[in-house]
Amino acid sequence: MTAPSPSEQPRDTATPAGPEPAPESTGDGVPRAYYVVIGSDAARRVCGSLRSAGHLVRHLRQPSDEELRPALDGEVAGVAVLFDDDVESLRYALAVEHVRPRVPLVVTVFDRTVAEQLARMVPNCRVTSSADVAAPVLLAACVQPDLLALRQTPDGPVGARWEQGAVRLEAYRPPRSLRYRARLGKIRGQLRPHDGSSRIMLAGLAGLFGVLLADWIWAVTLHHRPPVEALVEAARTLATVGPATAHGSTAYLVFTSVAMLVTIVLTAVFTAGMVDRLLAPRAIGMVGSRALPRAGHVVVVGLGQVGLRLCTRVQALGFGVIAVERDPAAPNLRLAKALGIPVVVADARDRFVLRKLRLHTAQAMAAVASDDLDNIAVAVAARAVDPDLRVVVRAGDHEAIAETRSLFSIGIVRDLASLSAAWTTASLTGLRPYGVLAQDSRLLVEGPSGSFSPWPYTGRCAHHQDGGRSGAESRDRGGPPAADTGG
Repeated sequence: MTAPSPSEQPRDTATPAGPEPAPESTGDGVPRAYYVVIGSDAARRVCGSLRSAGHLVRHLRQPSDEELRPALDGEVAGVAVLFDDDVESLRYALAVEHVRPRVPLVVTVFDRTVAEQLARMVPNCRVTSSADVAAPVLLAACVQPDLLALRQTPDGPVGARWEQGAVRLEAYRPPRSLRYRARLGKIRGQLRPHDGSSRIMLAGLAGLFGVLLADWIWAVTLHHRPPVEALVEAARTLATVGPATAHGSTAYLVFTSVAMLVTIVLTAVFTAGMVDRLLAPRAIGMVGSRALPRAGHVVVVGLGQVGLRLCTRVQALGFGVIAVERDPAAPNLRLAKALGIPVVVADARDRFVLRKLRLHTAQAMAAVASDDLDNIAVAVAARAVDPDLRVVVRAGDHEAIAETRSLFSIGIVRDLASLSAAWTTASLTGLRPYGVLAQDSRLLVEGPSGSFSPWPYTGRCAHHQDGGRSGAESRDRGGPPAADTGG
């Protein structure tokens, strides 16, 4: 996807042409600063978080170069570029660096190759993605809910736990019962076909092997043939060229005649299944890491960047994982296949699909699609299939998440928008965070030294739809700075 040219970008005509003068300090004595945030949905949380700290913010959605230049005049403390499209993020990051060299930049890029190249070209740029920020939190919720986060380090997995009013980091090793159950589930998943063509192929293969074994046993036990010669004769029967010699047994000749006729049918069945598997794109294997586990696994619904990161983290812990993606043309399907992640292309809102994923023996299910309403629907369907299943729900900016949680418990909800906004805001203000944790209704930002600092929770904007102007939008158009109100 190519980023639109500046002339094609939608204009935010009400955005002021230049920065506002920044007062010397906030009411808490913290120096005020002026920041520029470029983006749409994800940018709202960052703007609200910066304003709640008393800073001045200019929010630009998709500015042209002519709109970007005046916004970067004056004392700009930092710029955030927050888009879901990597190409668009790259385009604006390079444009900001061109207009205002060496200004502190925070950019969200999902593709790691693009992120590495951007960090190399722009040394003053910090690159991350909401997937990287949220993956440790989601992983902990799937594996052990009393952990706040779980991440991989060179020394092994490390979990963050809330104890006695503080965060404690400790080495994590999955309980032996979980590891045994997950390993047994992987073994049970081998040669267990999920689709019809695989069943046809395995049925034909099993039938051919049965004919070969029956002929070999007959020759060895009843005619006392040496095992190797009996195998050669059984192979000739399987190849429909008849036994090497006639043993003078009418029963054996009748058996080999019937076996050769049956072999013709079984060969056709096996070939049909094999051809279908070779020609049709498959994201599930029958053996190896891409075979569907049968127990102790984690089901991840939504194979976007967040879902893909979560799948790889679950695999790194040694647990089985099944990804479910509704779009057969999803860009991450090819990458998931290369990483050995089994992917079921189906609609996870269908209870029949969820039953085939064996939710009643799964360890957890994570609904991490980009659409909040889809995640709610998947969580409700999973509860209907297995009321005791641990369900983790990715929350974004849709108000339905809060409304549904007030009606009944849909699972462990993790607000990815707030986590990402806290990380971005902390990076802009010079804290260089290592991660962000969620503990009840508070956010904790982890610094490079391993210390955790409380961070204000920025709620959803009350009215950010096209039908009405949110408080953040009106302030972006020149109103006085103030904290965003939660939805």
